Amino acid sequence: MAGIPGLLFLLLLLLCAVGQVSPSGAHWKPTWPAYRLPVVLPQSTLHLGKPDFGAEAKLEVSSSCGPQCHKGTPLPTYEEAKQYLSYETLYANGSRTETQVGIYVLSGGSGGQESSRKARRKRQIYGYDSRFSIFGKDFLLNYPFSTSVKLSTGCTGTLVAERHVLTAAHCIHDGKTYVKGTQKLRVGFLKPKFKDGGRGANSSSSAIPEKMKFQWIRVKRTHVPKGWIKGNANDIGMDYDYALLELKKPHKRKFMKIGVSPPAKQLPGGRIHFSGYDNDRPGNLVYRFCDVKDETYDLLYQQCDAQPGASGSGVYVRMWKRQQQKWERKIIGIFSGHQWVDMNGSPQDFNVAVRITPLKYAQICYWIKGNYLDCREG
Repeated sequence: MAGIPGLLFLLLLLLCAVGQVSPSGAHWKPTWPAYRLPVVLPQSTLHLGKPDFGAEAKLEVSSSCGPQCHKGTPLPTYEEAKQYLSYETLYANGSRTETQVGIYVLSGGSGGQESSRKARRKRQIYGYDSRFSIFGKDFLLNYPFSTSVKLSTGCTGTLVAERHVLTAAHCIHDGKTYVKGTQKLRVGFLKPKFKDGGRGANSSSSAIPEKMKFQWIRVKRTHVPKGWIKGNANDIGMDYDYALLELKKPHKRKFMKIGVSPPAKQLPGGRIHFSGYDNDRPGNLVYRFCDVKDETYDLLYQQCDAQPGASGSGVYVRMWKRQQQKWERKIIGIFSGHQWVDMNGSPQDFNVAVRITPLKYAQICYWIKGNYLDCREG
């Protein structure tokens, strides 16, 4: 395993997926690409002072850098990428650490993607509202909808491991300090609320579900990349609007694995899917899907109808897993939310998701697994 010189690092970022089946033939299936993945490992850890928890939770992110601006931005150098992927960890007792990382390769490069396309339009709801509220425990408690959880700060998260939740960084940190309530952060799981004192699926038939309620689990620690903290939601900060939460105990539900985001042209129908707890439909889980309209190396621009509260939702697609010969859904991005962008002096708005790139995959996977050898498949 070796470190990566600067020039080689650019090649690492630009190398495309290997083994991708070309979309031709009557029986072609949209297939998960195979990637050569980098390794992101901790190098040193520094103890920091206890933070303030005074920031207001902001469910919208502002930036003056739109798709064309991002496409014109140079890819980070090796040293810059190490800075951005270094991370801050907050523990339930209020202590925190900063961890510096190294980036390595085992045997070759990593996958990467390019960008394409244009187009966008109005607000968070684009014309006819195409969102679907998910009702009934038979849907809400079943995969994939059961992987969506609610954060006590008002956002959405997605179960990505036995005790880990992926969400947006701005849901817990505004780029300067932590959001109010983060020290006692909780994650809510929808459960049926029964009449007649019934308690779950094994109770008598007289126990009729009246409505759903949230059961809460405390968060043990959180990880936020320094790219978000250093960027403070500006040009580079948008690219690092993601965070991982570790729960104090396992949630015992089926979770959705993370995966490296393929180029939009390789997505089934060019579409993405996600479910979240939109604020305008309190207590409801809201599902939607839509076409990707534009993309950069780090971001997906789309017109999925969404409202504040859906921020942090896991953006997923379903593709064919060639090795296991089965269809599999994976999280390929994190819904950042509604972002106003100054386009040549004229404000326009987008709904934006942060892509899971090979480097971000390596980082998030290490946060979850704690062993880079378990993070070789994206």
